[in-house]
Amino acid sequence: MGTRIRTTVTNKVFASILATIVLAPGLSIGQQNPAAKSDQPASDRKLWVDPRFKELPETTPRSFVILRDGTLLTVGANATRISRDGGKSWSEPRVMVAEEGPGRPSGGLAIRTRDGAIVVVYGDAKTMKWKWDEARGEATEARMDVWSIRSLDEGKTWIDQQKIYDGHGGTMLSIIQTASGHIVLPIQPYLPNPGRWGTFTIVSADNGKTWQKSNLIDLGGAGHHDGGIESTLVELKDGRLWLLLRTSLNRLWEAYSSNHGLYWGAIGPTKIEASSAPACITRLASGRLVLVWNRVFAEGENSYPGRPPAYSIYPASWQREEISIALSNDDGKSWTKALAFAREKGGRLIYPKIIEREPGLIWIFANTLRVGVRETDLVGR
Repeated sequence: MGTRIRTTVTNKVFASILATIVLAPGLSIGQQNPAAKSDQPASDRKLWVDPRFKELPETTPRSFVILRDGTLLTVGANATRISRDGGKSWSEPRVMVAEEGPGRPSGGLAIRTRDGAIVVVYGDAKTMKWKWDEARGEATEARMDVWSIRSLDEGKTWIDQQKIYDGHGGTMLSIIQTASGHIVLPIQPYLPNPGRWGTFTIVSADNGKTWQKSNLIDLGGAGHHDGGIESTLVELKDGRLWLLLRTSLNRLWEAYSSNHGLYWGAIGPTKIEASSAPACITRLASGRLVLVWNRVFAEGENSYPGRPPAYSIYPASWQREEISIALSNDDGKSWTKALAFAREKGGRLIYPKIIEREPGLIWIFANTLRVGVRETDLVGR
């Protein structure tokens, strides 16, 4: 593991940020769609989806890798399944680790590298402990070790099972391989005194055999959902990595790395207004970036209830009834108008995942929502 260097935003600075960033009117991607209200579903319909977005079969998993012959492989609780018909049907589960003991796979994030290695990173469910003391504003128990395992034969056998983080790794949502071949994924450690969350990345330069740890990004805050958490990342055209973090500050924050995710700097707020919910960003085959996230308010609204103080210092928006998409041709400097493509009154359209199933075909998952859309239906040719 690499040397730990801490990059911290103090609570004094955090309070200043609340006054100058959160409480002041901010910029958002694009403008609200004036036709959005007329598109609102009738009161007897719960879920509305933009007609350009087509529903995917319920059998479609939100996480899979594509093997050499086009077969899909998905990882579950210490088992893999494969599909040879594009996800319509799945094989019986195949056990990954037969031996009892710590660190048995339990889902997680999977990636197939350009060299053909399948790498899976996951939280150890057996070590999972979480207990929050509201009076103290601290977790009295916080643990979920992070492990990795890999396969060099298309998922038939698994090797190099190892613990890569000892502590509570939080919710892991994003994993990429860079042009240089580095595997990079953000991990969300619990930080005490006061209780909050931070972010660092774990990096492998050898297809998941060994790992290094980056510096810690600590935005301060206090509460069991406060800090810089549940991040997503993408490689920019100039080779830098761009990390977008969920915060309780009603906007996404960002950090940049110029050395494969081993050190993060230029940490600060973006102009992308967002509720306290994670975003997902990825690069399409066309070269465009695509971002899916929950905006602070649903279109046509100017308020949304916050959460009690145990969640965060600032009572951030928890808008999850509407989810939006935008695309960028210039690596995030500018974006298309934000499009709210799904709404569900009282719903939870959260934790988005983007997969480009084939060039120009975008699959999007958000909780139970599974839809696909053509890139050309959003931005033309």
